[in-house]
Amino acid sequence: MRERRLRTSVAGTCALALVLAACGGNGDDDADVVDDTADETTEPEMDEEADLDDDVEDEVDDEDAEAEDADAEAAGDLETITGGFVSGMDQMGLPAALDVGFFEDQGLDVELAQPFPTGVDALNALEAGEIQFTQVGTPSIGAVLSGMDLVYLGNYSGSATQLGIDETMALVAREGSDIDPDDLSTLEGKSIGVSVGSINHLYVLGILEEQGIDPDDVEIANTPPPEMPVALATDGLDAIAVWDPWPIIATQDAPGAYEVSRGGGYIAYIGYIVAQREFVEENPDLVASFLEARAEADQWMRENPDQAADVATRWLPGTADDVAAEAMEHNVRQLDPRLSMCNYMALHVSQELLLEVDAIEETYEVSEYFMPEFLLELEEERPELFEDLDPIPEDAQIEPGHELDPDAALEACGTL
Repeated sequence: MRERRLRTSVAGTCALALVLAACGGNGDDDADVVDDTADETTEPEMDEEADLDDDVEDEVDDEDAEAEDADAEAAGDLETITGGFVSGMDQMGLPAALDVGFFEDQGLDVELAQPFPTGVDALNALEAGEIQFTQVGTPSIGAVLSGMDLVYLGNYSGSATQLGIDETMALVAREGSDIDPDDLSTLEGKSIGVSVGSINHLYVLGILEEQGIDPDDVEIANTPPPEMPVALATDGLDAIAVWDPWPIIATQDAPGAYEVSRGGGYIAYIGYIVAQREFVEENPDLVASFLEARAEADQWMRENPDQAADVATRWLPGTADDVAAEAMEHNVRQLDPRLSMCNYMALHVSQELLLEVDAIEETYEVSEYFMPEFLLELEEERPELFEDLDPIPEDAQIEPGHELDPDAALEACGTL
């Protein structure tokens, strides 16, 4: 995986234009013209012309130097931001914002860390100060419970209009597993690979709850997504649950593997853009520009899924074009950066589900960790960035400082 870094260098471009203009004013053709009256030109006149040429050259040099100084000053004032993401199709908004130039348009100098294998690794880097922003879902719950003072700034994937959405998730079974896509109760007694503590773990728990299957009646195997196709192919697991592009890859690489479930609204998807609270409070303008670029990238991806798939093939090594294209069609259905009661409630119910299966020992008040004011202001100032999305139900809309009322949120956003 490559790292890319973009800078805004308007002054540098102007300096180049000045140099080209100076060269164009002294063409070679002019030098080849012989003036028959040259011998009539007096020495003082020639001196005056030479002085004029020197003045013009000095003026160009001064302007060039000023432009270079302005460029250097701008680069010196511009703080480099480093972002982090996990290797998954639903995380491509961050690379797209860099590749297409939305960060650059906002005057941001953004670098991307090498993609992290899990959200836990990304959060560790955030806490260590190695990155300033990252995209993470379920692992943020454990981070907050462990004392990390992060804040939720917007969504990288999810929905501000409904509670249940999980189109980027799928359950894939191996050949001979006897798991029936038309009867998910056949999951009972099977071994299922997930990333324990991540969103795909929640997806399985949601399916089991819907079927009335006790989680203790299946074998949950903690499996890294890249190893899942191999586990199916070698009969190491009966099924896997994971985010794109891995379900699609598994059906291609594991002979006889088949999709059991795609989406289904079993969970309230949580995928947030997060940063540490202190950084956000100290850099509000920078945060606002970052989120605006991300919203621009999300809209671009929704409108250009084929081009967005091309971005994914560059940032997810080994991802085939057809896999990226299929996965992106699922991904764009969840590209809604806005925040509403639905997103607060999604985090709330995710905690409750993890608490129910003893994956966590306590919960926290989600409202204390959301900072929606940046997205709310952006929605007001640039409504065109969201005009292709369904409007947020009036009862689900929020204001800065919103405190979650679970009953009101369920009424506004629906149930699972």
